[in-house]
Amino acid sequence: MNRRALATSVAVTALTALTLTGCVAKSDLASAIDVAITDDGCAVATPTATAGAVTFALANTGTDVNEFEILAEDQLRIVGEKENVTPGQKVDFVAQLEPGTYYTACKFQQVGAPVGLAEFTVTGEASAVSADEQELADQAVTEYLAYVRSQVGELLPQVEAFAAAYAAGDDETARALFASTRVSYERIEPTAEAFGDLDPKIDFREVDAVADGIDWTGFHRIEKDLWAPVAGDLNSDGQDALAGWAPSTPEQRQAFADGLVADVTELHELVTDPSFSVSLADIPNGAIALLDEVAAGKITGEEDWWSGTDLTDFAANVQGAGVAFGAVRALAESKGDEGTALAADIDGQFAALEAELASFGSIETGFVDYATLTDADKKALSDAVNALAEPLSQLTATVLGV
Repeated sequence: MNRRALATSVAVTALTALTLTGCVAKSDLASAIDVAITDDGCAVATPTATAGAVTFALANTGTDVNEFEILAEDQLRIVGEKENVTPGQKVDFVAQLEPGTYYTACKFQQVGAPVGLAEFTVTGEASAVSADEQELADQAVTEYLAYVRSQVGELLPQVEAFAAAYAAGDDETARALFASTRVSYERIEPTAEAFGDLDPKIDFREVDAVADGIDWTGFHRIEKDLWAPVAGDLNSDGQDALAGWAPSTPEQRQAFADGLVADVTELHELVTDPSFSVSLADIPNGAIALLDEVAAGKITGEEDWWSGTDLTDFAANVQGAGVAFGAVRALAESKGDEGTALAADIDGQFAALEAELASFGSIETGFVDYATLTDADKKALSDAVNALAEPLSQLTATVLGV
């Protein structure tokens, strides 16, 4: 996953040119709560709201990418988040909130401690919905929850096989398994991100771990061993790839392999626990978050920097967004002609993006190395992502009836 902006001038230029624009349209909803985001602030205009669908109108006037979070009363569990809010961007984020006490905060560069932590109170009762709408909402949650559990169920044995090959020093097998092993994780990445430090352990890049001051583990630590850099190579942030890094010893490989399996096992246990669920808002918001991941990391080629397998992650994110959309599609269409037209628009844009991706390969047969893409190729992919993001950004409000 991508958690902070690129540092080198070339990378920053690429990110600026290819950044996601489809989710930046700020709605004219009078009930939206303004959130002023700066590098060191996160000012929410009002500390209260009425239960139901709550719209936050985010505006980042800072110098770098930021993230808005809604935390539960324990100030640990994230009940809603909007990542990748870029400098100058204005974007609406819709959260379904039940009565209770929450906390709002931002994260400059999407790393480190929360900034501007403030109590936020939700009063009243959740908005009433018709019996038919409730049935469609329940069906969407049940369907998506089953999908998340299925994907994690597929992920665990794949990770076990991949980690075993890596620990045994069978780099050829491990390299062949790397991209396909990540697919199930990338399809449900926003769900995994909700579990505190699990996503950092599993999927942080080196630059993210350094910025957060944590031990670097997981997929990308192993990736760097499997596609080891040589003198003169640079990390995705433009720094010397060999600085502070050395190939792992057999003992370290075993530890990294065991750690990845343990973390994915914990993820599996969490999502298969009977108490685990997702909210209706989590589903369309998750679809939008997956496209944010594509725009912020995959299109720029910084996610799988050493292996060049970014397009597999890209395709998996798009597939996951498609499944999330499919789960709430009937509910969106139940809102009338506007919802039906929105669903049709999203359908068409998904088809166009998938066709663009297909010119470079597929998850089943493999994709070309990302380094072989031209600037024109990246621009075409970026345009297709932006075209899909525009209608998809309206999905949460439509589904929740805002």
